Amino acid sequence: MVACVVNFSAVPHHDYRVGLPVGGTWSEVINTDALDYGGSGVGNFGAVAAEQIEWHGRPFSASLSVPPLGAVWLRPE
Repeated sequence: MVACVVNFSAVPHHDYRVGLPVGGTWSEVINTDALDYGGSGVGNFGAVAAEQIEWHGRPFSASLSVPPLGAVWLRPE
């Protein structure tokens, strides 16, 4: 299972809440804005915690930073 969040705007979105199907820790698998890829480094320090807050029709959700003109892929641990 993988969640992909994409930001098509030129500004980062911090504290962006996204609905997820399961709770717990979700690891940041790929961040297209990572310094390793020549990006600015906007990210989530490797992981986010999904809380039992219903969002987007899903039973859990996490608040994350989504980089400008970039994407973040997350997977549950």
